[in-house]
Amino acid sequence: VQLVESGGGLVQTGGSLRLSCAASGTTFSINVMGWYRQAPGKQRELVARFTSGNTQYVDSVKGRFTISRDNAKNTISLQMNSLKPEDTAVYYCQAYVWPRDYWGQGTQVTVSS
Repeated sequence: VQLVESGGGLVQTGGSLRLSCAASGTTFSINVMGWYRQAPGKQRELVARFTSGNTQYVDSVKGRFTISRDNAKNTISLQMNSLKPEDTAVYYCQAYVWPRDYWGQGTQVTVSS
């Protein structure tokens, strides 16, 4: 499975960005797919993901971020609204295909105050 992210950039506080992730390869085997982020000096954390027909969000983004998917195009997206400086991080697309995780190269999101 190969994952390619796009859509990061620089935005002011309160602004919006949309990230996209295109999956290729054995995509029919993907069980879980979502977005993680890693800020400087911090551990990588789950932002949002699809799993077993459900969606999960970290509490800090609930009501601001929306994850969506297009199964026909093997893509997932992350619509990020009301962005805050603490959302600044490298965002990674993730897919789980037993028995391992796959990761994209990451895309930088910077929110200026």
